[in-house]
Amino acid sequence: MILLRFSCEGEAALDIILYLWLAFAFSSFGILGVNYILTRRAAKQVWRIQSNKDYKPRVSIIVPTYNEFEVIKYKLKNLVRLEYPEDLLQIVFVDSQSTDGTVDKIRDFAEGNPRMDVKMLVENERKGKSVALNTALSACDGEVVIVSDADCFWPSNILKGSLPYLSDPAIGAISGPKKLLNPEDTWTTRNESRYLESMNLMKLGESKMSSTIFFEGGFSAYKKTLLEAFDPYHTGSDDCGTIIGILQRNARAIMVPEAQFFTFFPKSWQGRMEMKMRRAIQLVRVFRNYMSLLIRGEIKTMRKMVIKNLLLYLLAPIMFLFFMAMTVILFLSFPPAALMLCVFLIPGVNNYLVETLLSYLILSYSMVLAAFKKRPLVWKKPEDRKLVREEALLGAGLI
Repeated sequence: MILLRFSCEGEAALDIILYLWLAFAFSSFGILGVNYILTRRAAKQVWRIQSNKDYKPRVSIIVPTYNEFEVIKYKLKNLVRLEYPEDLLQIVFVDSQSTDGTVDKIRDFAEGNPRMDVKMLVENERKGKSVALNTALSACDGEVVIVSDADCFWPSNILKGSLPYLSDPAIGAISGPKKLLNPEDTWTTRNESRYLESMNLMKLGESKMSSTIFFEGGFSAYKKTLLEAFDPYHTGSDDCGTIIGILQRNARAIMVPEAQFFTFFPKSWQGRMEMKMRRAIQLVRVFRNYMSLLIRGEIKTMRKMVIKNLLLYLLAPIMFLFFMAMTVILFLSFPPAALMLCVFLIPGVNNYLVETLLSYLILSYSMVLAAFKKRPLVWKKPEDRKLVREEALLGAGLI
């Protein structure tokens, strides 16, 4: 009788462990999978917006620079190729104390192209990218303000193809999908390319449903009447942090395929992790501000989309930590359960699981760093600037 009782109690305990494991598994992986299915389906739907193909507003393009001598000549060639009326185009460069001749290169370009409206601003001291962009914003006279990093390159028809989306009164900002120019260089770039494909699909689906809160610094365009400041809540993110203010004004922020831009990506695992960690810390601060605004009732029309992303990128990582703890307990209580690890051997599935695990670990760690107010105050130049290759840009028709 005693042995039977212990046996029954052991089975009951194992059942509880299994139920908790399943609950945390769904909270961390299941919800993510359901979201992917729904956004993938939405991405295939037609746009529900009013787009005027003849819409040609005056545009101000901001290019922030810091020691970009290696790439700025390619960026300048890329900008010259834009298919847009010169009288409707302004380019504002803002430099954060470069020491490598970047500023001289841009000034030579401006002098050699007198018909183009080019401004060169130089900050007195480096205070971060968002501060630099806000310095440039005061010099912009366009109806639409566009940001582009110096190492990001546009197809010549990007403005003609993407700006008509802003003709819809409900649209306040647009961004584009990032594409890598070196996707096959290393295992790291191949993984990042696959990750970007899934993220671009998700952002497109969200955009067609209502809005996306994820923007890219390679191409982000804003109606100036809605743009009070870049990163108004000082999250450290000049793109996603700026979208907070757009959604506060009940305008939509969408990603459009016509705004596709190209860049290079670090080949090393360390380079990728540094970029992801910096981005994750910024996003945690972005989500923290969204949570505060939701509580105060200042996010209205895009409320559901913001709540969904809070669940995915704040709650799910916490549930993932509980899931990992319950997995260890389950394996210790029932060793044959460890056979479930064979799922990592399934092609395709293993990449998804590894990227998800990595994202959750980075987000969880970033929450800890954000709690201790760790912040990258000064704009640091990434390693990918050294990877820009002229032959790749020529092959893609970007210069």
